Amino acid sequence: MKIGIIFAIEEELNAFKDLIKVNKEYTIFDLTFYEGETNNITCVFVQCGVGKVNAARTTQILIDNMKVDYIFNVGVAGGIDESLKVGDIVIGEKLVQHDFDVTPFDYKKGQIPNVGTFIDSDEYLIKIAEKCLKKAKKGVIASGDIFVTEEWMSKKINKKFNALCCEMEGASIAQVCFLSHIPFLVIRSISDVPNNDNVVTYEEFVEHSSVVIANGMLKIINNLERM
Repeated sequence: MKIGIIFAIEEELNAFKDLIKVNKEYTIFDLTFYEGETNNITCVFVQCGVGKVNAARTTQILIDNMKVDYIFNVGVAGGIDESLKVGDIVIGEKLVQHDFDVTPFDYKKGQIPNVGTFIDSDEYLIKIAEKCLKKAKKGVIASGDIFVTEEWMSKKINKKFNALCCEMEGASIAQVCFLSHIPFLVIRSISDVPNNDNVVTYEEFVEHSSVVIANGMLKIINNLERM
């Protein structure tokens, strides 16, 4: 079995790299891919960069060149649901692009022609993640090429899509995987929550979160059934 892991930021990639032995390193179109092995499962992982285009580009390169069976995307996100607090883990049951808008052509906000509004993560991968990340919350993750800082925008996205959190990559990775028939899962750690007490700085959070995400990802991999 071979899986692909797309990390949003360098700190998380490095934390995961510390947990497995890297056997190979590839550079394709200025992207560095690392290949290692754990529990007889090959892992190819990469940092995609910020935004939907960078994420989609990286996903397609990964699929075309590495022939992976599953793709995971992990990183941080801003909480937009009042039930969340800093440090919570969200398993993306569904992904939506909150900034996709072709409503003048009788589509709903977020609805992508020939794809739909919500893209479902793989049910098997969700079950494995729930088993390994016992305190994680499951729900909708919203993505867009907007760094959401205004509380009114957070509330609008939360209400419109019933989304738990918001980030800039996951739904585009989901769309590429959907179109390429590759099972996927997006997992996010909450870095901040609007109108809530954010008790740690972002820098402190990233350092801790990177280790938590890396260990959680390793546990998920070790619970996958080998093909």
